[in-house]
Amino acid sequence: MVLACSKPQAHTKTILTSPVLEQIRKRDFSLRPYLQRSNKRAFLQIASTLLPIAGLWLLLPKAFAISPLLVAPILVLLILFSSRCFSLMHDCGHQSLFRDNILNHIVGFILGVINAIPQHPWSRGHAYHHRHNGNWDLYRGPSALITSAEYASYSPWRKRFYQFLRHPLMLFPGGFFYLIIKPRAALILGSLDFAIDSLRHIINNGFCKWQLLISNHRSRHWYTASEFWHILGNNICVVATWVLMGSWLGLGLFWVSYSIVMTTSAAIMICFFFVQHNFEGSYAHTTNDWDSFKGDIEGSSFLKMNRIFNWFSADIGYHNVHHLCEGIPNYNLRACHEANAELLKNIKVLNLVDIPSCFNLILWDRDKQQLATIP
Repeated sequence: MVLACSKPQAHTKTILTSPVLEQIRKRDFSLRPYLQRSNKRAFLQIASTLLPIAGLWLLLPKAFAISPLLVAPILVLLILFSSRCFSLMHDCGHQSLFRDNILNHIVGFILGVINAIPQHPWSRGHAYHHRHNGNWDLYRGPSALITSAEYASYSPWRKRFYQFLRHPLMLFPGGFFYLIIKPRAALILGSLDFAIDSLRHIINNGFCKWQLLISNHRSRHWYTASEFWHILGNNICVVATWVLMGSWLGLGLFWVSYSIVMTTSAAIMICFFFVQHNFEGSYAHTTNDWDSFKGDIEGSSFLKMNRIFNWFSADIGYHNVHHLCEGIPNYNLRACHEANAELLKNIKVLNLVDIPSCFNLILWDRDKQQLATIP
């Protein structure tokens, strides 16, 4: 669900597969010094994100009482801070934000409640992406892109519908679905599956411990018992927050403001994630000749942004370094990138103005093993 780029610089694909890059391997990079995690820096990042979010929500009803127009700048700031909140949750999922893993789990769960998405199941799915980045037989991004051959077999109506669903503007309803609806639907539909499966098991085998039933249950909406408990806990906390916030602000003001903030921040982060893998020349191979290192270095881009956007996105723009070593905390990514600048000089560099054209690459040409535009 989710996102050629800037004009190819001297045939970007040729550069990416040049003999110089072919000779570079992961061991050539200086990564270990940047794996150091700091609880102090992590707590400062959390405080500099959550305190402004709390302050802005407290300020919102006062601003609305003066003039509804004053709500707009508050919502813009909430969108930016919410995007940063999502990036920090992402780091917790990689166990890279705090030095202590227990802190990553606890804070990750809290950030998941603020982001309205169960952090643990999300992180497990995201880890699958990291393990298979560039292997388009196994993972085709959040948009679930199809192959050129599949698209060619579609009827004219189905082709238009496919293009419609992957239009950039669909990031906004997609973002609302991703954060607001999908986690709640996963719990409801998964629980219904569990009830039916448990009833069938009881009829066939008699009563047994509920914990055993949960452990043995295989759902399309969660893969392990721990995922179920995280989904359940997240939904309880999120819905309770909605009730409290709605009672305090009023349902109208809360839901209008909350929907705008969550929808837009989700759209931004999905967009950033999409464009950092879907660009002209991106490594998009089949399983039989897939190389994980090439997936990291050629299947991820460096999204160049100013310091303000880098701060609000927690330096997610240094995505190639992040894929090289997911254990590097966001606050060390820039330094790691700069220390390895010589080895990274031929990577794909994107600017914000290049993002719209990346949305054209919504097909995978399996035979040529590259991303393609609609014919």
